Amino acid sequence: MTDKLLFDQRGHVVTLTFNMPDTRNALTDRDLCDAIVAAMARINEDQSVRCAILTGAGKAFSSGGNLKHMKEKVSIFGGDAVDAKDGYRAGIQRVAKAIWECEVPLIAAVNGPAYGAGCDVTCMCDIRIASTAATFAENFVRVGLISGDGGAWLLPRQIGLSRAAEMTFTAEPVDAQTAEAWGLVSKTVAPEALMDEAEALAERIAVNPPRQLRMAKRLLREGLVSRFDGLLELAAAYQGACHQTEDHAEAVDALLEKRAPKFTGR
Repeated sequence: MTDKLLFDQRGHVVTLTFNMPDTRNALTDRDLCDAIVAAMARINEDQSVRCAILTGAGKAFSSGGNLKHMKEKVSIFGGDAVDAKDGYRAGIQRVAKAIWECEVPLIAAVNGPAYGAGCDVTCMCDIRIASTAATFAENFVRVGLISGDGGAWLLPRQIGLSRAAEMTFTAEPVDAQTAEAWGLVSKTVAPEALMDEAEALAERIAVNPPRQLRMAKRLLREGLVSRFDGLLELAAAYQGACHQTEDHAEAVDALLEKRAPKFTGR
């Protein structure tokens, strides 16, 4: 895997770090896009992973698109309108789908500015924790563009249509405290405490049985687009499967015996 994305697994938790601080972790680098897609596939295939954290190296979480690439019309921005469409589909949209389809709970540890696609990537995660140095901006119109990575679908589901419209139409950044008040992030912490806070939360999640965590996440995602009766049907099928697992029996036994459970993923 390219060093543009760092992959670090400790126990049941994976930490992914955008590692292009010279570009403020711009997401339009093809190598980085490929690495993100590969990392998500690796996580999905590894049943030992129960939670993941996504963060950025340096002072930014992600600046979104690389302005130099836009100016020079290279990377995903090259060619005519059809080429650009294909570039988006093969680049940032493939990243968006991969992150959204990550099967384990995914925490965004937002260490600094999350602009454009960087803001949208945080919305693709399940939980967001922000450093007080973080800012969020849906700033596409400021550079004469619109969100090409699904932000118009993602952001209103996080903060409501009115606030999403305000962020989109003004293109102005909101600070971490405002993001917390609006429900875009769960918690705001001092910069030096960010990764400790994210790792502690990941560990609290990772003590739970892995297959059930993945099914619980899938139900939450399906709930965004399903009818209630359809979701109940899927929940019944998942629940039937859960009842047959060794981890369910272990959880019940551990509660009755007042001890910590030992989950195996079976």
